[in-house]
Amino acid sequence: MHEVYLGLGSNLGDRHALMEKAITVIGERIGKVVRQSSFIETEPWGFESDNRFLNAVVLVATELTPREVLVQTQLIEKDLGKTKEHATERSPRYSLSTSLSTLASPRYKDRPIDIDILLYDDVVIDEPDLKVPHPHMHERDFVMKPLEEVRGKGEKE
Repeated sequence: MHEVYLGLGSNLGDRHALMEKAITVIGERIGKVVRQSSFIETEPWGFESDNRFLNAVVLVATELTPREVLVQTQLIEKDLGKTKEHATERSPRYSLSTSLSTLASPRYKDRPIDIDILLYDDVVIDEPDLKVPHPHMHERDFVMKPLEEVRGKGEKE
């Protein structure tokens, strides 16, 4: 059994209901939700929006591989209303025709639900579409505060 920490965020629609539904579906598709942080409300990070986020972290006991967890989180996001319109725009791979301005930071957007793999056991993965530990988690209080809460809690009731 593996331990995976997932970060969740929502700033569109019924944020609380979407987060609760995401946690329920994570329990059905990925593994047992062992611990869950409280929901915190935060300002958008990396972009401007009038919509505040709800964020949380869950610890899940899973038999899935990191790649399988990624596939499942993406399917859950899609099932809960995340579309390409909500997806983070990432810089294209560099080529001779790529301008330096195009290589800027990712462009984040409002989204009904976002699920990020923060940690998976002590595994380190650096692939184009899968990076574990999450490369920006230490820059984000909305990830680190709930993560610390989950790491310090007992079993979810």
